[in-house]
Amino acid sequence: MAPPSRPDDDGVPDLDPVAAARWRTRVPPGSPWLHETIGARMAERLDWIKARPDAWMSWSPLLAGEQAHRAVAQRYPQARVWLAGELAQATLARWRTPAPPWWRRWMARPRASGEAASPLVGAVEAGEAVPESVGLVWANMALHAAAQPRALLRRWYEWLAVDGFVMFSCLGPDTARELRAVHAAHGWPPPAPAYVDMHDWGDQLVELGFAEPVMDMERLTLTYPNAERLLADLRETGRNWHVGRFAALRGRGWRERWLRAVEHGLPRSPDGQLCLTVEVVYGHAFRPRPRVAVSGVTTVPLERLRESLRGGSGPGRPQATDGV
Repeated sequence: MAPPSRPDDDGVPDLDPVAAARWRTRVPPGSPWLHETIGARMAERLDWIKARPDAWMSWSPLLAGEQAHRAVAQRYPQARVWLAGELAQATLARWRTPAPPWWRRWMARPRASGEAASPLVGAVEAGEAVPESVGLVWANMALHAAAQPRALLRRWYEWLAVDGFVMFSCLGPDTARELRAVHAAHGWPPPAPAYVDMHDWGDQLVELGFAEPVMDMERLTLTYPNAERLLADLRETGRNWHVGRFAALRGRGWRERWLRAVEHGLPRSPDGQLCLTVEVVYGHAFRPRPRVAVSGVTTVPLERLRESLRGGSGPGRPQATDGV
């Protein structure tokens, strides 16, 4: 296992920001199956939350998982949906169907009064803010690929309404530990940067002002019939963004050596399948009401006082569970 990384305002030490950005802006033909699986498991954790957002933000759902996005949308059918992240515009273009011919629009049944319009409001360009505060930021499998994850968490915090919450997942430090061991045994650079431990993510959330962070993790064991199938999965779910990776192009001989090393070096299940560990970190936290500092004489801006008094008691809070 690689020593866990710890993000700061300067980024993640082992992660090449250019390579990671290239991956995040690549439009995939479909969402990676592993991201969909993790997104479905994360959506089940919404059962812990009593709050019902009026609006929520979906971060880069083409990569995060389109089916997972739909699961959240079905849970909050009346909530307005904003798309954000590098693939927000690409997602909007894929999801919005072309306008029908004029004669179909003329023959279409008029919308009944009170009938709900599409909850998909629009996409937020990179660097822009969401036009309204949202009750949920949904970010599946994004933070481990962010060159500056602390800045991204801060951005999500700013988008949240008071008592809104962020829910995210990402890869943990035990991910691909078997493959890391193979690379180390052959003297090759690591196959991936070091990922951040869930406890460090929890500390980051508190430092940035989030309240009541709940972190947990699980380890999944993926099995493959051969190294070719494993390589195809690695290409679908990510790339090697380690700053120390080989800088030039590899030839066919390298590919064959790598496949042989994986076939011989990875552990196998009782039925002969190659085994690879994926550690998944889940987290959620709330944006609390602002605290009013108290001293002998306190001056409180009127707008801050209104915000702290508005709405009475906040929505219910989840109960923490033990990590797997």
